[in-house]
This record gives sequence, structure tokens and C-alpha cells, in this order.
Amino acid sequence: MAGCSSSFEVLRFVSFRNEVVSRSFVREVALPFICRKKKLTLTVINTLQPRPEWQPGVAATTVSKEGGDISVGRDVRVLDNGCVSKTDGECVYGDTHDDSRGNGKFPNGRGGGGGGGGGGGGDHEGGDEEEKEFGPLMKFEEVIKEMEARGGSLPPDMLEAAKSVGIRKVLLLRYLDLQGSVWPLGFLMKSCSMLRNRMLADPSFLFKVGTEIVIDSCCATFAEVQKRGEDFWAEFELYVADLLVGVVVNIALVGMLAPYARIGQPSASKGFLGRMQRAYGALPSSVFEAERPGCRFSVNQRIGTYFYKGFLYGSVGFACGLIGQGIANLIMTAKRSIKKSDEDIPVPPLVKTAALWGVFLAVSSNTRYQVINGLERLVEASPLAKQVPPVAMAFTVGVRFANNIYGGMQFVDWARWSGVQ
Repeated sequence: MAGCSSSFEVLRFVSFRNEVVSRSFVREVALPFICRKKKLTLTVINTLQPRPEWQPGVAATTVSKEGGDISVGRDVRVLDNGCVSKTDGECVYGDTHDDSRGNGKFPNGRGGGGGGGGGGGGDHEGGDEEEKEFGPLMKFEEVIKEMEARGGSLPPDMLEAAKSVGIRKVLLLRYLDLQGSVWPLGFLMKSCSMLRNRMLADPSFLFKVGTEIVIDSCCATFAEVQKRGEDFWAEFELYVADLLVGVVVNIALVGMLAPYARIGQPSASKGFLGRMQRAYGALPSSVFEAERPGCRFSVNQRIGTYFYKGFLYGSVGFACGLIGQGIANLIMTAKRSIKKSDEDIPVPPLVKTAALWGVFLAVSSNTRYQVINGLERLVEASPLAKQVPPVAMAFTVGVRFANNIYGGMQFVDWARWSGVQ
């Protein structure tokens, strides 16, 4: 509409010729428009305040401005059939945008007609699925009553969640059971939210961590004995250093991809860090994490998770490589300062070795453990594993054992290609 300006924002203008608009959506509004060449008559759709008092035969007042004169006309009439028509055959309407009330198209973002009902039905169905898996949503009073009956307590973030959005019954009962476990599990459940949230989402989390540590430690011990031979006990401190670093790496490998319970509302902090935190919080814990009601992931989010977890894996690998190889290099240098031998191998380069560990974990380990998580999810969701839980546990042991063997062989190849060994 060239040459026209208004004192308020009109998002859309739709023209109808010889058309009618339902009177319950029309309200007369005087709008001072300035048009240089063309007379403009405007009727504004107000979807928020219906006018049930419209009566047949009553004209709606419009204000138009042409040149420097303002004229008031009665161009719009309410017909006997309950509709509004403009006498010159052309009807124009617009609506204003209000994010606080909806999506800018319909009040409260509902959509029109059956669309709003369909969306509500989907939400109800999703809520039924979530209730079937995690139980009913318990309100604050119910949570306090259950907590007092069990003689337990809740950490501050769970209490806040109970006040604001409630807590699913299964998650609450699972936490209270784990809270009463023997030391140190009971203590860690109260003091470590990372462990608590992962145990609530996957009760077999500790079993998977323990399986990974035992398998990797046994394989590493066997390889160290074969490699060092008669010098194994003389170089025992090197073996211990490698073993401790391996335990830290195993915990990180399993923990960073494990599903976790999302307690309470997302962070409402503003600024760059707040936006980044919300973006990371919206990502799945692994590429193949299962979707649940209220917890949906797009393809882009899953792809982003692969690279984000790869970055985390690489950071852990580089840091552990620096620490582990640094300790080993210090011990080797101290020993050689006391007694030198022609059979001594060169001291491995520290930064290059750490970089190799970082790249290896970011690329190889990240890919392999993403696949393992996806396979474990499929097996755990199968009817057989639900009826016979040891089936999923046996699969976890088998697939992680095979992964450790293959990963160890692959790292040796990478080390040789890079010149570290």
C-alpha cells in the first residue's frame, strides 16, 4: 500500500470481493490512515474480544482520510444473516501481532477449527504414554506426603521441581529407594546430581559403567603383561598410571552418552551463556536416545549431538593423555637418571601423544559408543529383554567386550601411523 502509513502495526491485509466476514470476529475501530491518492476503508479483525451484541441492520463506523479531509462513513453493515459486508464490494481486514497471547495468528496459539483440537489430542496422548512409563505426575503436597512416609528427603532442585511442575511417581520412588542404598551410593545420590539423574533415567547405568571398567582393565592388564614381560613388576607404576587414567576415561565414555532425567524447568538465564546452556540442554544425550513425551529431538539436534559429544570426548582424551603420559614420562625419566640401558625405548612425546588420544576419542570412540548406545536401546526395548532383564545385561557385556578388543587394536594402529609408538 504505497503512500499510506499508520500509527499501529498491521501485519496482514486480505482483500475479499463481494465476500462476508462472520460478525463475531469484527469490531469497529477508528484508525487514522493518511493516503495521498486513494481512499482507504479499513475494518479490523479482533480475535480476542468477540462482540455478541451486534444486531442486524446496525452499521459499523469507519474512518477514512483523503487528502486533508477526514470523513466518517457507514460503509459496513451487519446483515440479517449475522455477517458483515462492505457496501462497495471490497472488504479489507488485518490483525495485530501479540506474542504474549499466542502465535500471532490465533489467540493463545491454538489455530483454527479442528487444528486446535488435534493438537490437544496429541498432547493428551503423549501425556498418557509418559504416565504409563513413569507414573502419574505428583503434586508438591503428594511428594511431601510420600517423602515423609518413606522417611527420606529431597535435594533442593527436586523440591523446586515438585513445587513448579511436579515429579513423576516412578522417578520419585526410584530416588527414595536409591537414597537408602549402602554407602557410597546413598551418599552420592544425595550429593551428585549427575549420577542421580542418570540413575533415575537408567537404573542399569552403574552396571554399564562397572562393565566398561572391568572389561577395559582386564584387557589392559593382559596387554601390559604381554608387552612388558619380565619387566612388568619393575614397571608396575607405569601400569598403575595407565590403569587409573583408563578408569577415568571409561567413566567419561559411558557417562557422557547415558540418558538422564531432566528435573524441573530449563534455565531461564539470559545472555550468551544462558542461550548456549539452553541449546545444549535441548540436545539428546546420545545420537540414538529414545524420544519420550515432552522430550522430542529433531534430526539436526541428533547430528549436533554427535559433534558436541565428539568435542567433549576429544577434550577428555587430550586432558587424560596429558596427565597419564605426563606421569609415565616423569617415571621413565627418573628411572633413567639413576640407571641407563641401551635397551631403553625413547620417551614418548607428551603433547603429540595427548593429541592422539584426543583425536582418537573424538572420532573412533565417539562413533563406536554412539552405536553401542543405540544397540543397547533396541535390546532393552525388546519384549524379550523386558520379560527377561538378564538378556539386556548379557548383551551389554558382550558388545562392550567386543568394542574394547577392537578399540585397543585400532589405537595401536593409529599410534603407529602417527609415529607416537
